[in-house]
Amino acid sequence: MKAGKYLGEVRGELRKATWPWDPKEKGVKKYKQLIDSTVVVLIAMVLLGAFVATVDFAMRQAMNFLTTGF
Repeated sequence: MKAGKYLGEVRGELRKATWPWDPKEKGVKKYKQLIDSTVVVLIAMVLLGAFVATVDFAMRQAMNFLTTGF
């Protein structure tokens, strides 16, 4: 009985949620906002990864320079 009430409440809350797609559109156009957001996240991940790798490389070179002598 508790599980049925819980599932009913979950279904009600999911109906209130806004989803990142337009239910009126068909095909890939339906998911335009979802695809755009995914692309933004992927680009941000690549840029952040490149930044971290660059800083790591620079710090490693600086530490090698400082520890091996001038």
